[in-house]
Amino acid sequence: MYNKGTIIAGLAVFALIVTFPIWFNRLDAGVQPEPVLPKGISECVRPAAEMRAKHMKILNEWRDDVLRDGNRVSVTVSGREYRKGLQTACMSCHTNKETFCDACHDYVSVKPTCWGCHLTPTQIAAAK
Repeated sequence: MYNKGTIIAGLAVFALIVTFPIWFNRLDAGVQPEPVLPKGISECVRPAAEMRAKHMKILNEWRDDVLRDGNRVSVTVSGREYRKGLQTACMSCHTNKETFCDACHDYVSVKPTCWGCHLTPTQIAAAK
């Protein structure tokens, strides 16, 4: 190997460039946001930990049930009835999209496609 020093130096520079975002931020993604929960509501359609982890899976299942199977049966939690749907169930309690949905989605750089079709509660109120 005639260029051993050059190759090793090039690999070291490459490793520094590739790992720059990791060591520059010191493995810190910043302060994790806490979504503003609605007042007076003690529980959701599922436990909070499950909703944090699987809310999109639940919404997709509800979408399939309602649109594809015509199953509009409500979900009952502790005597309170929720109709399946983003606007009819979720947004009836979580009325502020900016402080509830957007806080976490912006943090993880996710752009959900929900709002292409659905209206936020503020948009519904403005349309009336």
